[in-house]
Amino acid sequence: MNFVEAVKSGFQNYVHFSGRASRSEYWYWWLFCILLGIAVGLMDAVLFPRSNAHPITTIGELIVLLPFLAVSIRRLHDLDRSGWWYLLVLTGIGAIVLIVWYCMRGTVGPNRFGPDPIPTLDTGALR
Repeated sequence: MNFVEAVKSGFQNYVHFSGRASRSEYWYWWLFCILLGIAVGLMDAVLFPRSNAHPITTIGELIVLLPFLAVSIRRLHDLDRSGWWYLLVLTGIGAIVLIVWYCMRGTVGPNRFGPDPIPTLDTGALR
């Protein structure tokens, strides 16, 4: 999955918490969120230079909040873990555990959350 496909998938599946998300989908979504954060931060700095309020940044964060949660939970599903594991982010050390998990390769083939989001070599596509 490339950057554009990942962003489209993130917005198309913004309330779709079932299924699986590949590593590339997750990390491209992260990249999109970082780039969006930089862009809206700059817009706030230009439009509201003397204000402590950041309305454009707040709107940008709200726009990507639900899709971010959905892709994060689908990424956990790719690792054959329940989405409830995402609550580890509320602890300090748990966020590190989640980052390590998100870097790991997902379950090859189908698991209890659905089919593999990346085609196998049997279908002619490279993994």
